[in-house]
Formats: sequence, structure tokens, C-alpha cells
Amino acid sequence: MSGRRALLIGVEVAVPVLVIAVIWFWSSGSDVYYFPPLNDVLTTFKDTWLFDRIGSDVVPSLVRLFIGYFIAVALGVGGGIALGLSPVLRRVTAPIVEFLRAVPAPALLPFALLVLGVGNDSKIFIIAFVCVWPILLNAVDGVSGVDPTLVDTGRVYRIPARDRLRRVVLPAAAPQIFAGMRTSLSLALILMVISEMVASSNGIGYFVLQSQRSFAIPEMWSGIILLGLLGYAFNAVFLLVERRALAWHRGARAGSE
Repeated sequence: MSGRRALLIGVEVAVPVLVIAVIWFWSSGSDVYYFPPLNDVLTTFKDTWLFDRIGSDVVPSLVRLFIGYFIAVALGVGGGIALGLSPVLRRVTAPIVEFLRAVPAPALLPFALLVLGVGNDSKIFIIAFVCVWPILLNAVDGVSGVDPTLVDTGRVYRIPARDRLRRVVLPAAAPQIFAGMRTSLSLALILMVISEMVASSNGIGYFVLQSQRSFAIPEMWSGIILLGLLGYAFNAVFLLVERRALAWHRGARAGSE
């Protein structure tokens, strides 16, 4: 098992290295203006992001992303539990939920800018609005799909409702809730960039757009690479948290197999 795991890790590392090597050699003699040599892009990346623009662009972007994301987590988990526990409430609110989650985020940008202004509030609103739906829907499915036998057993033994929620419902729904949170984390990064490309004065998305408009192509590519690295890092950290939080779940599955 350890040998197989080492092989998988080796492949996971080798494939990106191979792709980078191919791009490096393919672009080394490039004279296409829009596809500069990878060496030039990486040099620009070092000069731009290590660490010249961390405070001016990266930090504001991450603050907006995490505030919007955690607002979405709080609303999604709380609302999902309430809807999952009440079939009547779930049925009543279904049309509203389906309507709101179908509204494209870019269509809300003019509204957010008009009502909340061009500062951080409008950007946080867009991130939170889009990220809440995967968490909410997964939480609803997870809570409503809890084995009724477990819930009925808790009632028979007169376990208080709060303890049933904390010790029975939430653990059973946690895998689906985490799946929604992981999906929303990638959406938060996307919406962070989109929101910063409209009526903004800082942020990674703003930097990428301004670089494109000024034909600073290596700088533009360096911003795109940074976004990819951030997305990879967010996913890796989230998987570590999920693995720790759901260690019991993997153990239970392994035992059943």
C-alpha cells in the first residue's frame, strides 16, 4: 500500500514538472507577443509577486475572498440545516431558492455596485451570494437524508433536540456539507477575480485586467499563474482540514468494507 501511495505521489509531482518542461522548451524561442517565453513570465512573477504587490493586491483580494466565503458557509450551513429538518419549509422555499441560485453572478454586478458602492462590500456580496448555494443545497440533502432510524432512536431515548442535531444529524450530513464547501471555495476564487475586474482599484483580478489593457503580457500571465497557485493551495489546505474533520467517516467506510 505504501509503495502504491509513493507511486501516486511521484506521478502527481512528475506530471506538472513534465508539463512545465514542455512549455518551457516550446516557448523558449517564441516570438509571439501574446505567448512570451516561460522564463520571462517566471522572472516577471518573481519581480512582481515576491513580494512587491503582496500588500497592495494579494492581501485585499484574500480578505474579500475569505469574508465572502465564510459568510456563505455560515448562511449555507445554517439555512441548510433548517430546510433539511423541515420538509414543509423546504417545499415552501424551493421556488425562491431555485430562482435565486439561477441568477448569473455577473448580472448582479451592476446591482451590487449601485447599492453597495465600488468598495469591498459589493465584491464580498457577490462572492457570498454565489458561494452560498452549493453549501446550502448539499447541507439540505445531507440533513434530509439522515437515516430516520438514527433520529427515531434519539427521540426514543429522549435525547434533547440540540444533542441529536450535534451528535447525530450534523455528523451524518458532514460529508455532503464539506463537498459543498469545497465546490464553493473554487467559486469564491473565480468570483473574487470577476468582481475585481469591474470598478476596482486593487486586487489580483484588477492587476490582470490592467496588465492586459496596457499590453503588459508577462505581467498578465504572472497574475494568472498566481491565481492557479492560490487555487491549488486552497484546495490542498481544505483537503487537509476535511481529512481531519471526517477521519471518523473514512474509518467507518473502511470498517464496513
